[in-house]
Amino acid sequence: MRAKCPRPAPSLKGRALRYLSRRDYSRAELTAKLKRDAQEGDNIEPILDALERDGWLSDSRFAESVVHRRASRFGAARIVGELKRHALHGDLLDDIGNQLRETEWERAKAVWQKKFQGHVAQSPAERAKQARFLAARGFSRAVVSRLVSGIDDEAGDE
Repeated sequence: MRAKCPRPAPSLKGRALRYLSRRDYSRAELTAKLKRDAQEGDNIEPILDALERDGWLSDSRFAESVVHRRASRFGAARIVGELKRHALHGDLLDDIGNQLRETEWERAKAVWQKKFQGHVAQSPAERAKQARFLAARGFSRAVVSRLVSGIDDEAGDE
């Protein structure tokens, strides 16, 4: 029987590729993960630059992935907040926020329909419950109030 030789630890680039093979990461998120694995004196930035240049790491692809996973259940504010927590900002975040706000009425209506089966609230307590539910999911106040009050038209879309 032969003794097992310990496997050498993968390089930082190898670890980064292993992380990225499982799911997309933002640059800031991958930096934090690699810093935990890095030895003192290791420079992570050139590795991240190479991964971006080769198409392995992309903040826009990460943002699209988050939007795709969350858009059917959450409003623009909640999704944009999550992207900010992942250290995304600038034009990318503005574009995604605008894109999400264009479809917010339809998405909020679908979430409301699924939760409340289209039951328009009759009492103030029911309206408050429905409004809290939608607001907690990041839908705008204007969309929530239109939906909870039973306005079912598309005339006032934001």
